[in-house]
Amino acid sequence: MLKRMKQIGPGALVAAAFIGPGTVTLCSLTGYQYGYTLLWAMLFSIITTLALQEMSARLGVVSQNGLGEAIRSIFKQPIVKALVILLVFSAIVIGNAAYEAGNISGAVLGLEQLAPRLSSRLIAVLLGFLAFVLLLSGKYKLIERLLIGLVLLMSVVFLLTAILTQPNFKEVIAGLFQPQVEKGGWLFVIGLIGTTVVPYNLFLHASAVSERWKRVEDLPQVRFDTIFSILLGGIISMCIIVSAAAVGGSAGPINNAADLAQSLELSLGSAAASFMAIGLFAAGLTSAITAPLAAAFAARGIFGWKKSMTDTKFRLVWMAVLLIGVVVASLGLKPILVIQFAQVANGLILPFITILLMYIMNQGSIMGLYRNENWQNFLAGLILIATLFISGRTLINVF
Repeated sequence: MLKRMKQIGPGALVAAAFIGPGTVTLCSLTGYQYGYTLLWAMLFSIITTLALQEMSARLGVVSQNGLGEAIRSIFKQPIVKALVILLVFSAIVIGNAAYEAGNISGAVLGLEQLAPRLSSRLIAVLLGFLAFVLLLSGKYKLIERLLIGLVLLMSVVFLLTAILTQPNFKEVIAGLFQPQVEKGGWLFVIGLIGTTVVPYNLFLHASAVSERWKRVEDLPQVRFDTIFSILLGGIISMCIIVSAAAVGGSAGPINNAADLAQSLELSLGSAAASFMAIGLFAAGLTSAITAPLAAAFAARGIFGWKKSMTDTKFRLVWMAVLLIGVVVASLGLKPILVIQFAQVANGLILPFITILLMYIMNQGSIMGLYRNENWQNFLAGLILIATLFISGRTLINVF
């Protein structure tokens, strides 16, 4: 077990990616408005994420390619290939550029509470520079280790925070295993699933696995890494819900993570609020690094670029995503139209990517003996139905 723990890697990138400021905010709102009753939705989200990310990771280690490369290889008709590339580019690359500002803004919000004298503009630029230096190094292992450390930091912070709030454990268990949805709760159910099952993580995971492991014999370790990391990410999300449910709106209504920090400070003291700020900072920084990286991996795959993190075109993609995020965050702008476009694109692409992933995972020419088994296809089919429902509701919400 200790040997396996030392090999944790690409799965932690996935956890780092989906535990962003948006997840922290949504989980805070969920706990405040619905208590422990929607914990089952997060449990379902974790199971769904495990199933899809296991396929993505298996694809990466068996084929030694990312999902983008696999998608590119199965479409031969030029017009169809061009349409697929355009859709993936729109949802993953442009979408991540839109959300990058939110990632950096979340990290800024956390750091502002720890160092209130620093200006938000300066913090945004400094965080952008830090992410730039890490990504420019092109050293996958360095990036991976930093993100693992930040995920572990978030785990400790949010778990201790949840314990300190002294939640009602009977209600926690009931919320996990007795599904119920109060009035208006379905929007939060969809939100929890949507913020955990992230399309760009499928691209990020397959590419990261192919960077880390080179033999199919490593598949057991790949699966352990995936299961451990995603379960850890799910526990972090649940701890935020539990904390918000336990303290309620002690300092007033909870509309975001900053409000939850204020409620924690009133209930548990300034140390608890500082803990929450550290967690929010870590969540923002991890997503600020993984979003540009995932966009670059996706672009590299669908356009057939050289497999190198130091390739000029690869670097230009993540630089563009990061620059947009820093500029928008430092100016305090709210790119509503761009974010709405990203939501529409992601809403369309989630079931589409699920179908493509299922198809690829059943191709003997790509997966060989490691194709999906019947039970995996059945589970993927159920997930597809869920993603179609999520996508429909996402589009309805946007329009």
